[in-house]
Amino acid sequence: MKRILIVEDDPVISEVQKDYLEASGFTAEIAHHGELGLQLALERAYDLILLDLMLPGMDGYELCRRIREVSNVPILIVSAKKEEVDKIRGFGLGADDYILKPFGLGELVARVKAHLARYDRLVGSGEWRRDELVLHNIRIDRQARRVVVNEREVAFTAKEYELLLFLVQHPNRVFRKEELFERIWGMDALGDHATVTVHISKLREKIERDPSKPQYIETIWGVGYRFNL
Repeated sequence: MKRILIVEDDPVISEVQKDYLEASGFTAEIAHHGELGLQLALERAYDLILLDLMLPGMDGYELCRRIREVSNVPILIVSAKKEEVDKIRGFGLGADDYILKPFGLGELVARVKAHLARYDRLVGSGEWRRDELVLHNIRIDRQARRVVVNEREVAFTAKEYELLLFLVQHPNRVFRKEELFERIWGMDALGDHATVTVHISKLREKIERDPSKPQYIETIWGVGYRFNL
């Protein structure tokens, strides 16, 4: 069974999440503060992490950043913080999704399943990942899920990698933010399209010679983005 780590300081919320996830076929463990959450995330193998932001000690932002330094495990932020700046900061640190409290337990499980399925497709051994893509100074080994830029391996989060791979596989085609969000996140009605902007910015930082003057991922003003071949 897939293992979920719940990092949540409210015992009522965390226990409800745990019970509902286990009833849906997962195993779940709880950490009630950031330091324990980091310890468990680094010492044990989890398939997905549910992360609150307002935690005693180490907050969720710092915890997300620390986990992302060593792991690409899907991270879903679950928070009552509604401001766009909070969402952008979370995505910028590598979170894969942002769920606002209060939330429906059915929605929570649906998002968990969607992210697990997408992550499995990324790291699995499917036929479509057996070859290697090379464009410009970027080399993507789809079987090993490795990206090399200028002969140096660069780390990508799960969603950054999936977005880059999608754009590279569809060069010279313009995609609207809404299209990219639906293709990569797969939950068009539930998400925030600012997610796409944040992830495009992170990709440019990692693959462009000058992110302020991108050559590869071009903004087509008023339309969307295009990966130039």
